[in-house]
Amino acid sequence: MQDTDAALADLWTLSGLPTQLLGPVALSGKDPVLPSSFRVGLAAQLSIAAVACAANAIWQMRTGRRQQVGVDMRHAAAEFRSERYLHINAVPAPQPWDKIAGLYPCGDGRWVRLHTNFPHHRKGILQLLGCRYGRASVQRALNTWTAEAFEEAVAQAGLCATMLRSFMEWDAHPQGRAVATLPVLTISRIGEAPPRPFTADARCPLSQVRVLDLTRIIAGPVCCRALAAHGADVLAVSAAHLPAIEAGVIDTGRGKRSTFVDLRTPSGQQTLAMLLAAADIFVQGYRPGALAGHGFGPQEAIALRPGLVYVSLSAYSHHGPWAGRRGFDSLVQTASGFNHAEAAAAGLTEPQPLPCQALDHASGYFAALGALAARLRQASEGGSWHVQVSLAQTGHWLRGLGRVEEGLACPDPTVHDVADLLEERPSGFGRLLAVRHAAQMSETMPHWSRPSVPLGTDEPMWKASYEL
Repeated sequence: MQDTDAALADLWTLSGLPTQLLGPVALSGKDPVLPSSFRVGLAAQLSIAAVACAANAIWQMRTGRRQQVGVDMRHAAAEFRSERYLHINAVPAPQPWDKIAGLYPCGDGRWVRLHTNFPHHRKGILQLLGCRYGRASVQRALNTWTAEAFEEAVAQAGLCATMLRSFMEWDAHPQGRAVATLPVLTISRIGEAPPRPFTADARCPLSQVRVLDLTRIIAGPVCCRALAAHGADVLAVSAAHLPAIEAGVIDTGRGKRSTFVDLRTPSGQQTLAMLLAAADIFVQGYRPGALAGHGFGPQEAIALRPGLVYVSLSAYSHHGPWAGRRGFDSLVQTASGFNHAEAAAAGLTEPQPLPCQALDHASGYFAALGALAARLRQASEGGSWHVQVSLAQTGHWLRGLGRVEEGLACPDPTVHDVADLLEERPSGFGRLLAVRHAAQMSETMPHWSRPSVPLGTDEPMWKASYEL
């Protein structure tokens, strides 16, 4: 079990930043703060604190002043499940889960988990199984499959499901072995460019930092929401034909503007190229290779914008036989052993999820950490940079934090239990009740100055002025 300060220092070292830039950090609280045998509270606290410290390092570079940073574990854990506490006009946000999503035993007695929240994924699963849209029909169809054969057929069809594995099985699997060789994030210099130093005139650490957010669901949007909390100008880019989960858009859209750009069209590609040419950070969470197919892979992007920080988020990492597979937090938890381990700790036979989408949220903050670390290095060293983060790498890191004895006995905090951590604000969807950002800074308190808005609300252009 790692010491808290040592674990934060390890993250800082991985980011490639000098130790003297870490600064003072007050980390309060201890696990368990959520019902889990894993140190999910510590994971939340460390990942959020690391981003705040990187923002503080930029602030120090810009102003010569260093702030006191603090993160309380209880607050950080609430932010790691912010989508659960979201209320819209005093009504809880609808849950995103499709009625056939979730766990099923197969004909060989082994479990699989389906992810069918997007219509095209649901349609593909039903076609593969040859069954009707209902849990009983899906179960009858899965009774004719072995779990491993179904998992492979789903992957070949470009759909989303995984087989339940134990940690021992995942560690022996080729993808588990590949992930075990990687750090929780990688930051690589992928091109040459002159340094772009930060200006000294700043009201917050990321004033004048422009971020293009081409992400969906949780991890990528959380990354860019964190950057927005520290003052970045974040433009979320989606398209009208792409499916979205509205509650997630509302929760993770705080602090951002939102526009539509259709990359299937030449005009859309020209628009994105124009936006990219003035961006500092480009964050994308599409399936590996998907954006490259439209001409916006890492090398194409830095050709358009030398000095760019390009951030790639994936499910199973950029290395190994599953590098190109689609995936989501719940599926990675299932495949990599967490659901099996939580069930064993609880003395149950049915797989048990973590009490939050911890792999998604932590990966989002690690992507933000990598983005800021690379931008800091760009400001002093120059170059173009590629940051790579995956849910599976984050899971391997979470395992390394150790387990919590009797952690599952911790009460599950309700929205009433975290009422002191919530804020109520108007938005483009109505009045929102949502979790405040957990990081505390003594001079520039992180916050979201813009309300979340419906997708496509804004024109595809940067603000006329950098300054927020």
